[in-house]
Amino acid sequence: MSAVPMRVYGIDLGSRTVKIVEKNAGGIKMMGIYPTADFYRSYIGKERGEMILKKRELGMNVEVPLAATGYGRVRLPEKEAHLVPEIKAIALGVSQLLEESDYLILDMGGQDAKAILIKSGRAVDFVANDRCAASSGRYLENMSLVLGISLDELTTYHDDPVELSSTCAIFGETELVGLLAEGYPLERLAAGVNLAVCLRLLPLVNHFTSELIVCTGGVARNQSLVRFIEEKTGVKVFVPENPEYIAAWGCCIAFEEAYG
Repeated sequence: MSAVPMRVYGIDLGSRTVKIVEKNAGGIKMMGIYPTADFYRSYIGKERGEMILKKRELGMNVEVPLAATGYGRVRLPEKEAHLVPEIKAIALGVSQLLEESDYLILDMGGQDAKAILIKSGRAVDFVANDRCAASSGRYLENMSLVLGISLDELTTYHDDPVELSSTCAIFGETELVGLLAEGYPLERLAAGVNLAVCLRLLPLVNHFTSELIVCTGGVARNQSLVRFIEEKTGVKVFVPENPEYIAAWGCCIAFEEAYG
């Protein structure tokens, strides 16, 4: 069997963003995050009826192998990339960061969320909520627009949250506008948005028992949401550096396992 190459690219073709990393002898290099629609328009082409990734335009070496995960991985032919199931990619990415072998991964993406139970360093079970935007990054983006603040600012509000009753992302916008009209302070409403996402994630988390929760995905950067999860579960939460790149990194590990 051939030796593992010194370099491999990992790409996470997510529903909202595309993340790319390069793994080499020196470690992991984050190569960038792209809005998914823009990425497909600019960097995906067709050759002989099959999709191809425009590596040169992305600053990638065409000779270096590629491993892919995420919603869009099925669009790439196997000759273009080593395809990795999303759960496996996330689990492998997290495994490089922790000495612990038992924990729960809560992956919070642009349009879905999933909880992955890790025992003895391996994924043994998972549950997903992939039908409700109200527990996703897209919901947070929409709510920040309604409130007229940046997404980064939204993530800072935690204290004295207003309780939001709607469990639907669309109706949630209407409810938020109504509460603004009633004169509720923006800070309390923003905190309420973060709490609402936490409450919609709790059924996933509470499906399993664990003494450590690892939050991944871009939504893991929401510091207030992470605090709410800790408070509501009583469980320690760890957020890796650059949590949105974890699945892309896991792709590289999966490639090395397959061809090492």
